[in-house]
Amino acid sequence: MQSDGFDGELWDEHRWEAHLNEVEKKSDQLRKFISSDPKGNIPRWLTLLKESINEDDAFEAYVEEELLLDEAYFPEDEDWEDDEDDEFDGEDFLFGEFDEFPDLDDEADEFESGEEWKALSDEFADSDYGSLDNLIIYTVAKDLAVDVLKWAESVPAKAHTKNFQEFVGDSLKIGAKLAGGYSFGFEPEYLGANIAYTKKALACANQCLSLMTSLKSADYFTKAAYGDLNSRLFELRNDIGVYVQELRDRFRFGID
Repeated sequence: MQSDGFDGELWDEHRWEAHLNEVEKKSDQLRKFISSDPKGNIPRWLTLLKESINEDDAFEAYVEEELLLDEAYFPEDEDWEDDEDDEFDGEDFLFGEFDEFPDLDDEADEFESGEEWKALSDEFADSDYGSLDNLIIYTVAKDLAVDVLKWAESVPAKAHTKNFQEFVGDSLKIGAKLAGGYSFGFEPEYLGANIAYTKKALACANQCLSLMTSLKSADYFTKAAYGDLNSRLFELRNDIGVYVQELRDRFRFGID
């Protein structure tokens, strides 16, 4: 997901947040226009559950749909398109001159060194060359959302109150907003958007915790299930808060 820099100004998280709020309004309108349920009587997560192979697939479909709807209202970055035109020259790579070939055995030993590689993966994820699946906070949010979907399937339809539906939906939005922020990357001109999206993930986590309180006494919420989801959600909320601050420090001080 890219933008054109917006008049060449470096936007902070607040300007991006205001812009994203407008994008979300348009996305909601677009969703109603293309949806088979324009009045929103059926929660989107419930429809995706019925259409998907499993809960994991439903979550992935939800995130992809959210990103596509938002992306429709972001202009393309011409520089990004120019980068795609720079084709990889396989001939130069295959037949170029090398002083010596790397020692593959040594590289294999380094790769298998365990904790060193794990640490490197964490740093690599937090860069423009990393992968969303290597971002630990996202995988935690994904695992939580999948488990919430599994739990939600066991709840009778007659018990699907407004708070219940919002709780399940917001639990999926946490991961979707983290993915939205990550899609902007970590370059200074887009870091404000990353922060703004991540703050929305934080807001969703807080909303989920609030909704859980209203659902605590429900018959379908066992003490064990409530305790497990609540503790995981609480920890995730705190981790997202720390992540927001880390992104802010990176924006203000250029910390890598």
